[in-house]
This record gives sequence, structure tokens and C-alpha cells, in this order.
Amino acid sequence: MNSQRERTYHHGDLRRVILDAALDVIATNGPGALSLRDLARRADVSHAAPAHHFKDRTGLLTAVAAEGYALFADALAGAPDLRERGVAYVRFAATHPAHFQVMFQPDLHRTDDPDLLAARTRATEALRAGVADLPPSGRGEDDRLAGVAAWSLAHGFATLLLSGNLSDAMEGRDPEAVFRSLAGLIFTPEGRAGD
Repeated sequence: MNSQRERTYHHGDLRRVILDAALDVIATNGPGALSLRDLARRADVSHAAPAHHFKDRTGLLTAVAAEGYALFADALAGAPDLRERGVAYVRFAATHPAHFQVMFQPDLHRTDDPDLLAARTRATEALRAGVADLPPSGRGEDDRLAGVAAWSLAHGFATLLLSGNLSDAMEGRDPEAVFRSLAGLIFTPEGRAGD
């Protein structure tokens, strides 16, 4: 085999191979470490092959974010109530850390991408449905602010968990169980804490 020849063989699904390699890089080193040339080397294809599928680095990160939001929407859809949607949020972050890092950094991707917009809309609707299912006494006067409170709790907890900042506080406990306890402090079946 001539090592000087351009690598032209085809993967069964090169787009998927490049996405998976990108997710590995992001999970290990963050989105800043992502390079199309490096991904081509990892996939053993020509340096132009990733650009054929994603155009550029921003296109690749947009695809990561769109896929992340689609997976996220699916994860949230099966949750029966707001607390369990929060648990699904935390679980998603823990099992898809690379997607999670990219999804919530709009400066990394094309926010007007149709696939991204559709997936993000589905995820947003799933989150809002959890707030809408609360009794009026459980969400206060403003559904939107109740949604922001729920999102802040889940996103903040997930971010702190992924960055290792909860290690001492967790004391080896299951993150999902801890999140359920925290959510119960704010969103109770009878109403908000302190009412």
C-alpha cells in the first residue's frame, strides 16, 4: 500500500465517523480543540473529506448541537413531570457531555440552522410542558419565570456535576437522586417552597 497516495476509500457513513470523532475530542479537550484536519487524520481520510460533509468547523459544531438537541428532546419527552424532566436533563448531560458543551454555546454554531432550530424547539416545548403541568400554586404568577427557575436548577446542577465541582457535596451519592432532592426544595406538589 502506497502511504503517499491520497486516502480515498469510503467509510460506510463518513459523516457519522467524523461526528463521533468530534464528540470524542470535545468530551476530552473541549470544543476549542476541534480541528477538521485532525478529524480527517483520525478517520484516515483526506483533509478535505470533513469539509465535504460539514463545510467548516462551525458547520460541524452546528451538526453536533442539532444532534444534541434532538437527543435531548427525546430524553425529556419520556419524563412524566417537571422533576423527572430535570432528572432527564442531568442524565443527558452526564451521558452526552460533548453535545451538552456545544448546545448551550450559541457562539460556536449557526443558530439559524433549520435542523438545529427544529430540534431546539422540540426540546424547549418538552421543558415548557413540564412547567405547564405544575399546579398554579407550584409555578407562581409567571410560567416563564418558573421555567427559567427549573432550567437554571437543572442546567446549573448538570454544569457543576460535569465540571467536578459537586464531588465533595455529592459524597458518592447518585446525582439523579440528589437532583430529585434539590428539585423538591423548590418545586413541590403543593406549591413553591416557602408558600
